[in-house]
Amino acid sequence: MTSMLNNSVLDIPEQLIRRFDKLGPRYTSYPTADRFHADFKAADYISYLQERSAQVEKKPLSLYIHIPFCASLCYYCACNKVITKDHGRSAKYLDYLEKELSLVLAHLKKRETLSQLHLGGGTPTFLSHDEIRRLMNLLREHFDFAPDAEISIEIDPRTVDDATLALLQDVGFNRTSLGVQDFDPDVQKAVHRIQDFEMVKRTIEQSRAHGFSSINFDLIYGLPKQNLSSFTRTLDQVIELSPDRIALYNYAHLPERFKPQRRIAEADLPTAEQRLEIFFMSLRRLIEAGYVYIGLDHFAKPDDGLAKAMDDGSLHRNFQGYTTRAECDLIALGLSAIGKLGKSYVQNLRTLDEYYAAIDQQQLPVEKGIHLSDEDVLRRQIILDLMCSNGIDFAALGNLSGRDLSAHFASEIASLRQYEEHGLLKVTDHNISVLPKGRFFVRAFGMVFDAFLQQQTTARYSKLI
Repeated sequence: MTSMLNNSVLDIPEQLIRRFDKLGPRYTSYPTADRFHADFKAADYISYLQERSAQVEKKPLSLYIHIPFCASLCYYCACNKVITKDHGRSAKYLDYLEKELSLVLAHLKKRETLSQLHLGGGTPTFLSHDEIRRLMNLLREHFDFAPDAEISIEIDPRTVDDATLALLQDVGFNRTSLGVQDFDPDVQKAVHRIQDFEMVKRTIEQSRAHGFSSINFDLIYGLPKQNLSSFTRTLDQVIELSPDRIALYNYAHLPERFKPQRRIAEADLPTAEQRLEIFFMSLRRLIEAGYVYIGLDHFAKPDDGLAKAMDDGSLHRNFQGYTTRAECDLIALGLSAIGKLGKSYVQNLRTLDEYYAAIDQQQLPVEKGIHLSDEDVLRRQIILDLMCSNGIDFAALGNLSGRDLSAHFASEIASLRQYEEHGLLKVTDHNISVLPKGRFFVRAFGMVFDAFLQQQTTARYSKLI
């Protein structure tokens, strides 16, 4: 099945992609994070924690921890980070993570089991070995881990060695994600991230020797000094290293929002046409190398869990992107971290001073969030299912919601007809099926059901492709 899907992707006309390539959200959540508001308070978050605590049958639980520290600045980065070479700052941060966790657990009366744990950043491997052990011991003190739990961490090849990888495996991590971006020396210099091929190769070899079950590469196209030839060489090296998963992101240059990007010379950026050429080339190269196109900008080997989940319709999506896990509640700890509980999303404060001050006052460090209506929950399910190329059965959803969804979404169904005309969807009054060629356009399909898009937002969305 994956071979047929890949062939369909390669057959899609480029002019069709150009026609429907517009600006839109990436839908790691719905409503999207730009719709969160400060009227959502810590007391609201507590009410959702208590609601979960009272439930007899609970959704699986996922935990995300944000480690914001980085030893050096990458100019392209839009993440919330703290640039410092003072490794003593992370010890204080762990103190406050422990305090925040205690504030959360005060409202979860029973010991919980984690289905997923993800450490993101920043640079999680900024932590010392003792600090990594301390953090994992803290989590195991308060949580159980499911036997098949995904325990993942983002690592910077410049900050790890064999001893670090051995430690990560020893404390329970089974998945790693490496920020590779590009191997070209001129590109690396332009974005202030120097990490040569041999360094990354050594990290991959050591990771495999320590038994990590899945290794992901993050790549970025559209960076300064990139061109078709240079990125072809990068892909040669990536394919040689053979990671299990690849995320190929389109660089969004927003220097008015992200100050580090002001150090990038706009004249060095590839044109929109060059970006498309790089993407098309990358798509063909990765598929020819045996990777399965999952959707958006994600690829996986055929035996990887993501590819299998796409085949059997069990693929899901959350703030970490595509996942094999069913919909989870998500508790998020640390600076600017985003959680999801029941019919809500919650986001923490964005600066260390604010974060520390709130916790010093014995308050959960909530900056903003949103309550979801029943309509929001319904639209979320439809949008995230479309993002995973799963079908939509209006009759089944209607039975759950007690409404005639064919009538309720009549205008949305009509809007999808333009995509059906080009063989991207199959649309009836009762269901929607994403056809193989339609996987390029899932963000566009989701936008049709986004009730917030007509409302003003400060967000600037990226191109769909």
